[in-house]
Amino acid sequence: MKRLLHIAAAVVALSISFSAVAEKIKPVKPDMDQIHRDISDPKSKYYYPKLMKQFTARDTTMSLDQYRHLYLGYIFQEDYNPYRRSRYSQKAEELYMRDKHTPAEADTIIHYAELSLKDDPFDLRQMSFLIYAYQEKKKYNLAKIWQYKLNHLLEAIVSTGTGIDEENAWIVINPMHEYNLLNFQNYVVDGQEDRPPYYDYITIKSTDAKAPKGFYFDVRYLLEQYNKKFPEQ
Repeated sequence: MKRLLHIAAAVVALSISFSAVAEKIKPVKPDMDQIHRDISDPKSKYYYPKLMKQFTARDTTMSLDQYRHLYLGYIFQEDYNPYRRSRYSQKAEELYMRDKHTPAEADTIIHYAELSLKDDPFDLRQMSFLIYAYQEKKKYNLAKIWQYKLNHLLEAIVSTGTGIDEENAWIVINPMHEYNLLNFQNYVVDGQEDRPPYYDYITIKSTDAKAPKGFYFDVRYLLEQYNKKFPEQ
């Protein structure tokens, strides 16, 4: 798993240093109630069907604020399930882990990653697979489009806080995004702890004495929506 995520981090670095971008983002704690109202209003520029249409249409003009509504607003959608995993994701992952790939194998990675993203449109790892495979196929414009999407989704998460303490915890809509975010910033995850009432604390390994020992993630909204939809679980 660590090898996989480090490869994914290297893919991101091909076109942009996410860590450098993240440092420039001024965190603003989102008003989730307001986001819910915005994405539910057909007259709003943040109306969710409009945002999703732009996202799937490979629009590279969407702003960070639009991405915040897109990412965080997904938690209020009918098909939202934070623990859903596409049956195609493992197929792309197993093939991706090979050291080298033929053009046909790159096509297969693209095929399964695209199918997986139809099931889970914000699977950040599958996006990194697509970027890699499109680059292998020399389809650089498509790789850049998916790079743009991936970077902006990561920025949407980073924009919700600093991760340094519970008050400023990053908000995620999928537990896997905690690990994705840290690995894309070149951190090595060491462990995970539950911090009541609704925080995850992810510890990291680092040779930098000034680096934090770990980061906080707010999973309150994730858990609230999951418990509403799946009370029996």
